[in-house]
Amino acid sequence: MRASFSRNFVKQYDRAPGKIRLAFDGRLKTFLQHPHHPVLNNHALSGRLKGYRSINITGDWRAIYSEQEGAVAIFEVLGTHSQLYR
Repeated sequence: MRASFSRNFVKQYDRAPGKIRLAFDGRLKTFLQHPHHPVLNNHALSGRLKGYRSINITGDWRAIYSEQEGAVAIFEVLGTHSQLYR
């Protein structure tokens, strides 16, 4: 699995608290080696986010990504549960 990052994701990552950036970096390493590791709680989304998937970064923070051919995950947004699922 390879990862790519949208411009919006990069902005959100840069604005996130340091401990969240550190947590994301660790989860990304896990994701790249084993995308469906239980700690990630990787799951498909529904409703307006249908076609996207979410992984847990911390108890409240999530990263949403889309899958592309060739085993590429494009991370689209990063935020708290309440920010992302309004």
